[in-house]
Amino acid sequence: MASSKNKSVVFALISVAIWSTLSTVAKLVLGALPNLETLGVSSLFAFLFMAAALLVSGKYRLLKMYAPRQYFKMAALGFLGLFLYSALYYFGLGSLTAGEACILNYLWPVMLVLFSCVILKEKLTMKMAIALLCSFAGVVVLSFGGSNEGGGRWIGMAACVIAAACYGLYCVLNKKSGFDQTVMMTVVWLTVTVCCFAVGPFIEEWAMPAGMQWVGLVWLGVFVNAAAYLTWGLALQKAEGTALVANLAYIVPFLSVIISTAVLKEELKLTAVAALVLIVGGILLQSVKHE
Repeated sequence: MASSKNKSVVFALISVAIWSTLSTVAKLVLGALPNLETLGVSSLFAFLFMAAALLVSGKYRLLKMYAPRQYFKMAALGFLGLFLYSALYYFGLGSLTAGEACILNYLWPVMLVLFSCVILKEKLTMKMAIALLCSFAGVVVLSFGGSNEGGGRWIGMAACVIAAACYGLYCVLNKKSGFDQTVMMTVVWLTVTVCCFAVGPFIEEWAMPAGMQWVGLVWLGVFVNAAAYLTWGLALQKAEGTALVANLAYIVPFLSVIISTAVLKEELKLTAVAALVLIVGGILLQSVKHE
């Protein structure tokens, strides 16, 4: 039992470490490549990784289980939860620091609770309501940091908040679907890839990536988008209970801020720290009821 628990924690920490690099690596790549090209190429790598995982695990046999309408539903979820989410998040990165964007990204557990109450008819307790207000207060605090010339900062913040809402809704709808997650994620990343390649070249000027840009795209696609989800799934599978593993995910925004400050030399503002504490504190407060 102890060995299984230790493996669960190790797998979870691997996911946390990889996810913590998302904002910084994406910010670096987006400095040279347009948003949808970055998302499209990295999603292609994620799809190829997941397709290989389907073959190696033998789960490709499950492909026969699903009807066309179910694949359409998977694709629709992928459009909502990872195409719109990622496109909006990358857009927000353009006018915010990597640390700020990551902090706002962690509103998705808050959105998950809200959509669970509306769609899954889960009860909204007083403790949960206070926790939600605490997290949203973090957004208000963050809005006071930095200049807002031309309204770009507020637009970037709005994009990140809407992105978090898209991902929160995706999580709730995915929970209801009951699809095998390896099959689901393979279809999802294929959907994101198709959407980006179908739209991107018409609204952006795409260029051939070079040198370290390829490294960044592979990292985002294979590791952040695919491998980290796989190790996270293994962590949940091997855990005796989900509380410990789930709470480890809240290390991500703290690590992300540290990495972006060290690598990108971003200024760590007091408003960002306060917002981070409020948002993550609110999330942890609402999770207490599960422990």
